[in-house]
Amino acid sequence: MKIDGYEIEPLHPGRFDDLVTVLGRSGIGGCWCMYWTHRTSVAWGEGAKGGSDAPNRQAFFQQTQQGPPPGLLAYEDGSPIAWCRVMPRADLPGLANSRYFKTDLDITGVWALACFVVKAGHRGKGMTSTLTKAAIEFVRHQGGTTIEAYPWDTVERRPSSAVYLGMASTFERLGFEVVQRLAPHKPMMRLAV
Repeated sequence: MKIDGYEIEPLHPGRFDDLVTVLGRSGIGGCWCMYWTHRTSVAWGEGAKGGSDAPNRQAFFQQTQQGPPPGLLAYEDGSPIAWCRVMPRADLPGLANSRYFKTDLDITGVWALACFVVKAGHRGKGMTSTLTKAAIEFVRHQGGTTIEAYPWDTVERRPSSAVYLGMASTFERLGFEVVQRLAPHKPMMRLAV
């Protein structure tokens, strides 16, 4: 799909090298966008060991092969420049154990926007907004009813490594509403799709 002049494509095995282009050979310190797929941060840390050979990388590739697509890639002139993880919240057990994002709210039909990564040189150009718009359409086509985000809510400037979940103001502009706040800077926001 084309959004804001960028081509947005679901991640499938044939595009995994494009994901590596965005995340880097070590998958951002071995994370490979797998943090929320683990029940605990200790388990995630064990999976992150090894960078380019990390168990997280293998698990993510396997997840990509099994489907459905675990997220979206953004392309500019054919080159991959950004990524977002979007998948059913129920498939991300780390959220259920998070001190900020555990919830008693119904999660039936809820899809999670669990991570954003934008390559250097493309940051500050609204890619989180672009990917979120694409994710809304993607979730709608996958049969989801709600999309959920877990952004920072602060006016302080944050390093890009700290805002992998986005900023609350971005989601507010797109119509998301705060449905839970267990810490002042960590709202949980939702939008019906």
